Amino acid sequence: MTTTSLRILVNGEPQRVASPATVGTLVALRRPRPPFAVEVNRRLVRRAEYESTPLAEGDCVEIVTLVGGG
Repeated sequence: MTTTSLRILVNGEPQRVASPATVGTLVALRRPRPPFAVEVNRRLVRRAEYESTPLAEGDCVEIVTLVGGG
C-alpha cells in the first residue's frame, strides 16, 4: 500500500501531509497555541469548518497566532 502526500505551504514553508487531509488534520499535526486563525488560499476557515475543509496540492495555508497587548 502506497501512501500519497500533498505538498502545501504552511506559513511560507513547504510541508508534506498525508492525503487525504483537511485543515483539522493540519491543525492536529501543527498544534498551534490558541488563540489562532487559519487561512487557506487567503480565505479564513472557521473552526467549525476545519474537518470539512479539504487541503489540496499546492494550497497556501497561514496559521496565525493571535497576540494581544498594548
